[in-house]
Amino acid sequence: MSLSSTDSTRFALIHDDSMAATIPAAAAATTQPSSAAASSVQALIAQDPYLEPYRAALEHRLSLFESTLSQIVKNEGSIDRFARGFDRLGFTVSDSAITFREWAPDHWNRDSHPMTKDAFGVWEIVIPHVAGKPAIEHNTKVKISMLKPDGERIERIPAWIRRAVQDLSVSPVYEAVFWNPPTPYKFVHKRPPRPQSLRIYEAHVGIASPESRVATYKEFTKDVLPRIKDIGYNTIQLMAIMEHPYYASFGYQVTNFFAPTSRCGTPEDLMELIDTAHSLGITVLLDVVHSHASDNVLDGINQFDGTDHQYFHEGPKGRHELWGSRLFNYGHYEVLRFLLSNLRYWIDCYGFDGFRFDGVTSMMYTHHGIGTGFSGGYHEYFGGGVDLEAVVYLMLANHFVHTVYPNAITIAEDVSGMPTLCRPVSEGGVGFDYRLSMAIPDMWIKLLKEKSDDEWDMGNIAFTLTNRRWKEPAISYAESHDQALVGDKTIAFWLMDKEMYENMSDLSPLTPVIDRGLALHKLIRAVTYGLGGEGYLTFMGNEFGHPEWLDFPRAGNNSSFHYARRQYNLVDDGLLRFKYLNNWERAMHQLEQQYNWLTSDQYVSLKHEGDKVIVFERGNLLWIFNFHPSQSFADYRVGTAWSGKHRVALHSDRKVFGGHERIDDAGEYLTVPQRWSERPNWIQVYIPARTVLILSHE
Repeated sequence: MSLSSTDSTRFALIHDDSMAATIPAAAAATTQPSSAAASSVQALIAQDPYLEPYRAALEHRLSLFESTLSQIVKNEGSIDRFARGFDRLGFTVSDSAITFREWAPDHWNRDSHPMTKDAFGVWEIVIPHVAGKPAIEHNTKVKISMLKPDGERIERIPAWIRRAVQDLSVSPVYEAVFWNPPTPYKFVHKRPPRPQSLRIYEAHVGIASPESRVATYKEFTKDVLPRIKDIGYNTIQLMAIMEHPYYASFGYQVTNFFAPTSRCGTPEDLMELIDTAHSLGITVLLDVVHSHASDNVLDGINQFDGTDHQYFHEGPKGRHELWGSRLFNYGHYEVLRFLLSNLRYWIDCYGFDGFRFDGVTSMMYTHHGIGTGFSGGYHEYFGGGVDLEAVVYLMLANHFVHTVYPNAITIAEDVSGMPTLCRPVSEGGVGFDYRLSMAIPDMWIKLLKEKSDDEWDMGNIAFTLTNRRWKEPAISYAESHDQALVGDKTIAFWLMDKEMYENMSDLSPLTPVIDRGLALHKLIRAVTYGLGGEGYLTFMGNEFGHPEWLDFPRAGNNSSFHYARRQYNLVDDGLLRFKYLNNWERAMHQLEQQYNWLTSDQYVSLKHEGDKVIVFERGNLLWIFNFHPSQSFADYRVGTAWSGKHRVALHSDRKVFGGHERIDDAGEYLTVPQRWSERPNWIQVYIPARTVLILSHE
């Protein structure tokens, strides 16, 4: 193996395959659970007695975690030190030299400079500075050249490279760059406190502009961060940051795990974005992709050492048949180092405050969720279909992140409903802080596609919004990026479709379609926000009813950027009705900041199918939704837990929200101490069709 740069400097590696280390997960499968594991999982079972038949599986899972962690601590001293791989592997620069190290377990022949190896097959070369300066200049293109045993020479991008760039005039293949700026970025602002209530703005930097091109980190910092702050979101979830050659993959076909995508700017530009967000009190999460990797060979880590099993499982087990990507071998010691170090790298070097883990369902099951419908039966979560090595990795990841960074946040994208996913690792849980409530957006799209308004089932809506595991916090959302991809549409476009092109101006008539669309858009988001979880998320632009769908430049659309952009100009135009939805979003966030309902209990007191009314209590607020398409109700009796005077906290019928001003903002509602809807008191309200009335109480 040799390292080469554009100045033709070459350095050789030699090594054998005698130290291809593997963690003992498979071997540990034959061991008995520890007594500590047996006692720890009791807390899970006490919380959910239905887990009792699966006690042994929970104990075994925790034992595997303990065994793996124990080996890491024995070999490295601590998991903290183990996860500092980027301080040692790849390019590191000292005052006197550049050191390059790479893990490549297969055989290579000596060409020139022999390299030393450690116990795990990691080889290194030290390149002394010349005249006090690094021998490799900043922004120099570099690659690894390796000679296989059969004489074939192959070239790769270093697996730990921190910057990769593409020059389409030369080749679509990304090239590695030695990134060592003479003046490193210095962070100015401290991380904000961990949010008590998580209000997440899911964002993709590249599409964060009305223009038909790739937007930049600097533009996002200047133009989008102030919007996020103004509207009331306290957290950003950044997608498509890890380098991915195929733009249309939405960032989910990663090639270079330690390199932020260069199509949006420099690493320092991303650091500035995060630093500026922190100055605004905004927490920043990375959409991290550890569930799979691109199958690219020349600019990825697939077949890095010439084999198909260095970072991944070999054969079919190492390939995702639907995604066309490679699947990590989570049972390998050096793969664990690579992935855990990757988490630390994004926190330490870029200032991220936590992660949304993509594709967790695919990770946790050997079938990867393909062709599998999860019924909720516990046998699906603890049987032979579970990939214990992957689950143990997720436990290690959460243990590491929460031990070293107590205020960090982790969120799981899991559609299966795995019990204990958001319980502490110390109890035998997987350790995430939150899970995404993925059934909720599916419900809304299904209703909009298949049901007329008078067919909406209030009971099913309330059930879907509240169907989550006790003490396992969930992030609710009406729509994310998934619902807007080509072939589908945003909720606003499902509601208003082509009329959005013609009748969203205040100068045009308020047609029945637009009136219905504005009203239901507000109600859908409000009931999801109020009842659906312990956190709330929206995808950028959907807060103001972004039209159409998402479609990245690709061969099938003549490489068009038309649908790969966010039209913030629509909400900035004071003559357009998008502003009403944006105002409603801001008002909801202000109310949540005041009443903190995301961290409070909830009680649904009414689901009336005929009236299309849902009533619930949460955050010391009484929420009254009328989904009826035409019927308004005067003197509508509603149960309440609180006695005394109730006042209007917020309602969706104000003119500033595109409403019709049918509710008196100064109205007061006095309780009657009689039982109604299983509540000790009742009040009577006027609730117009397609509105929500939210009341506070004295």
